[in-house]
Amino acid sequence: MRQKGVMIAPHLFGDPTVQAPSTPPSAPRLRVGFILTRRFTLCAFANFVDVLRLAADEGDGSRPILCGWRVLSTTTGPVISSSGIAVQPEERLGDPARFDYIVVVGGLMQELEYLDPDHAEFLHRAAQAGVPLVGVCTGAFVLHRAGLLQGYRCCVSWFHHNDFLEQFDGMKPVSDQIFVVDRDRLTCSGGTSSAHLAAFLVDRHIGRAASKKSLAIMMIDEAMAAERPQPGLPLELSTADPLVRKALLTIQQRMETPMTVAALSAHLKTSRRKLERHFAEALNMTPSQASMAIRLAHAELLLLRSARTITQVAQDCGFVDVSHLIRVFKTARGITPEVWRRRQGNPDLASDVKV
Repeated sequence: MRQKGVMIAPHLFGDPTVQAPSTPPSAPRLRVGFILTRRFTLCAFANFVDVLRLAADEGDGSRPILCGWRVLSTTTGPVISSSGIAVQPEERLGDPARFDYIVVVGGLMQELEYLDPDHAEFLHRAAQAGVPLVGVCTGAFVLHRAGLLQGYRCCVSWFHHNDFLEQFDGMKPVSDQIFVVDRDRLTCSGGTSSAHLAAFLVDRHIGRAASKKSLAIMMIDEAMAAERPQPGLPLELSTADPLVRKALLTIQQRMETPMTVAALSAHLKTSRRKLERHFAEALNMTPSQASMAIRLAHAELLLLRSARTITQVAQDCGFVDVSHLIRVFKTARGITPEVWRRRQGNPDLASDVKV
């Protein structure tokens, strides 16, 4: 029966039937196997695999000479992405040792609990064989649920930071950089950060020139280091001041329980006066004003992209209560959160307040 969605043919991802007649003289230097979760994020997968594809051959010839990549599954049935586009697996799971890395591409949070037991067992065999595991987007959630991130640092998107804390006691994810490499576990926040993690692997196994070429063809200016901060802050808070940037990321990570300016300056090991001076020079605002801007922006994101009630949004964004959120939101935007949500095209999402 035909699956709903658009099918991506396997040959677009390295099928031998589209290779040039000549056989590569040696095995690829970098071999990657992909596990795609149900409703995986297509962008994160495509960015990662395209860096490999462009590094594998001269120009954009797409021959898997220097890199090899395969989409793996327990069956040959298509895997549907969060956008509805389907990808056809090319090989059954088999021996994980034939790859240098196994990459798990996550996607929608509500689908992560449906990890195929055979996939989990395959990942354990890979770990036992010493094959490094990579979690892309919410792939870190999958690896942790499989019991494969204990004792490791892992990267999670700032957007899913609180989700991770809620699901996994005792684990503190890294949400202030784009990817994390901790021994044989590599994780990234998804989106374009997956391209930068793939470029890191290409650099490691093939060379800097190959990674730079891939990114250049993809119109990405340069490779970003793992420590590069994740995007997500309001545009008006963009700054090159390192102290202010660090403060903003701290505010972002502790959104549910906002810190006082005194506590923030103590956390950053600086004086309150110095911190306020840097904020005034860099952003023309106080740390408290910046904190409110971050929490308001996150509230808008949750109202737009989630089904959380207004009360839940208030709690997640560090407001005293729902009335506080409504008052601040109305002052800043001129309308209540519920009206704003409806005007953005989400009239059916839950609300638990009367405005």
